[in-house]
Amino acid sequence: MNFYNSTHRHYCGIDLHARSLYVCIMDQQGETLLHKEIPAKPEPLLHLIEPYLDDLVIGVECMHCWYWIADFCEDQGIVFILGHALYMKAIHGGKTKNDRVDSYKIAALIRGGNFPLAYVYPRSMRATRDLLRRRTGLVRHGADLKAHVVNTTSQYNLPPNKVNLKNV
Repeated sequence: MNFYNSTHRHYCGIDLHARSLYVCIMDQQGETLLHKEIPAKPEPLLHLIEPYLDDLVIGVECMHCWYWIADFCEDQGIVFILGHALYMKAIHGGKTKNDRVDSYKIAALIRGGNFPLAYVYPRSMRATRDLLRRRTGLVRHGADLKAHVVNTTSQYNLPPNKVNLKNV
């Protein structure tokens, strides 16, 4: 497992949700400079982090909606890191869990060099990967349905299907 261990003046941890972000920014000494919930849109995020852009790293946990923040950071020239969800849960999974605590812990993990890295898939390849993942899921679902038809047929001692289910 690789950990992010570069130093910066400001560390930003974002607890990411579909419609809102909880942002925590801390400095090199670990002092919390900002802790705020904002809508999950580029404009409020840019407005919020603007004073810290001189040397900022943004980290989020790998979830379903991280693409736009990675793209936003790339467009703005901000260092973006993606946290490996499973290892982050092992590191900071505790009883106290809420958005405020999670964003703080993400920022603290980055600052302390304990932020487990996940691969940030390139923007140009994400659509292809997502389509292939969707196709794989649909193929598995189709195979399950075909197996159900065959099992039901044999369960009731009916004659085998005349249609080759491989071609359906």
